Amino acid sequence: MLSVATGIALAGAGTAAAQLAPPRFAAPNLTPAGVRALAANCAQCHGTDGRPVAGSEVPRLAGRDRAELLARLTAFKQGSVRATVMDQIAKGYSDEELAALADYFARLPR
Repeated sequence: MLSVATGIALAGAGTAAAQLAPPRFAAPNLTPAGVRALAANCAQCHGTDGRPVAGSEVPRLAGRDRAELLARLTAFKQGSVRATVMDQIAKGYSDEELAALADYFARLPR
């Protein structure tokens, strides 16, 4: 039987170890279907297939230059470019996912 002090010490040790370990996330799903699913997250603001409604101030993603898209997404992720929400959203994606999204939208017709 554990004493209360031993139980508290063990609980504290587990918490300390958990704080030192880096978070574990699922590997990015970079299959064509996985990238399409990631791109669907962009539709709410940037429109279906990266084409916002006419007159929108939200930028079109479809058909833009891949390098330009990736540079912009990376700048959002790093916080060197601020935006209403994109600088926060981009932080949730791995570098590989951002590259896959840039490639996906660049391949779509304007």
